[in-house]
Amino acid sequence: MAFDLKTLPNGLRIIGEHMPGYRSVAVGLWVESGSQYETPSENGISHFIEHMLFKGTEKRSARDIAEEMDAVGGQLNAFTSKECTCFYAKVVDEHLPLAMDVISDLVLSSRLDPADIEREKGVVIEEINMAEDTPEDLVFELLMLAHYGDQPVARPILGTEASVSALTRERITDYMRRMYRPECAVLALAGNYNWNEVVRQAQTLYGGWQPTGEKRPVIETNAVAPRVMRRKKDIEQLHLCLGFPSCGIGAADVYPTAVFNSAYGGAMSSRLFQSIREERGMAYSVYSYPNPMSGTGVLAVYAGTSPEHAGEVVRMLNEETKKLAEGGLTEKEFKQAKEQLLSGFILGQESTSSRMNAIGRRLLLLGDTQTDEDVVEKIRGITFEGVNALARRVLTSPRSAAIVGNGAEDVEI
Repeated sequence: MAFDLKTLPNGLRIIGEHMPGYRSVAVGLWVESGSQYETPSENGISHFIEHMLFKGTEKRSARDIAEEMDAVGGQLNAFTSKECTCFYAKVVDEHLPLAMDVISDLVLSSRLDPADIEREKGVVIEEINMAEDTPEDLVFELLMLAHYGDQPVARPILGTEASVSALTRERITDYMRRMYRPECAVLALAGNYNWNEVVRQAQTLYGGWQPTGEKRPVIETNAVAPRVMRRKKDIEQLHLCLGFPSCGIGAADVYPTAVFNSAYGGAMSSRLFQSIREERGMAYSVYSYPNPMSGTGVLAVYAGTSPEHAGEVVRMLNEETKKLAEGGLTEKEFKQAKEQLLSGFILGQESTSSRMNAIGRRLLLLGDTQTDEDVVEKIRGITFEGVNALARRVLTSPRSAAIVGNGAEDVEI
């Protein structure tokens, strides 16, 4: 399926995937603003801005924003990652003009009231504390530091209590001037829409948004010697994370990595889940997942277990990892994992929100598009030998590790 594409004179790219059999439409404005673009003193500012843009605009209060979308049964939200921020809505097709208007109003006309900023600091600091109290989140943040060291990609998306507390309106507006630029943004849609009307309204809403002339930030992530990081925490379980160097988004190895990860720890039938949870009952939660980013990536392995079982769980993780690296997947595992990947992709495309996310993020971060047929062809082209060679290369690479909980300092990785 071909995409609708248009670039406005100010550089804003618009991409749409028309799905006439649907009555819904998802629309999102994607901006290259994330924690990896922040200086240490700015850490958390991208996420904080995401919060602040819902606090009221020149023509809408925070209550107005919520009530207008609720009145048409729409969904309005946003998220911040290490590489981008997205403001999105999903509505019945006839309410698309309202959704587009609200999103542009949030991004271009927010008041950023100093009193609201001070109040929201408390909210975000509570969110940081909540993440600190969620060991599964905490151990992954620690893994990023162990894997990447003191580099922008390792900084937490939420920031720290100190960095958030120090934010001012002047710093926020300066950051938005640098990062919220039309030439570094994408307006993406998927569902039922009239393309000519979309372009006309986008021109009206965003035509006055002018580029700043500043260069896009260049972020380079370098390989560092992997480390083991530990955090003692008075909790019942011990949380373990291993990290292996993996591929970035858009790389040729993205789909082969997904195949061997499915057999490794990415599914209920995987080796890690079956051996550690089902056969030995050593952990309730154990899994692996690839985390691709621009130019880099990490394959993470997680297990939550009791302190007394931690040594045995580490031994089993090492054993299953070595077996897969040396012996590879079986033909049965390969075929099953490949079919799982293909089915998961196809099922995921039956949502307008998923499609909008896929095309918006890809165009923003990679500058290109790929159709369903492109993806299916890439998945079908994955070979048994290629997957096993990749698994061997990834799983025999030097790995990082993070451990959180009581006795974290005693666990030998």
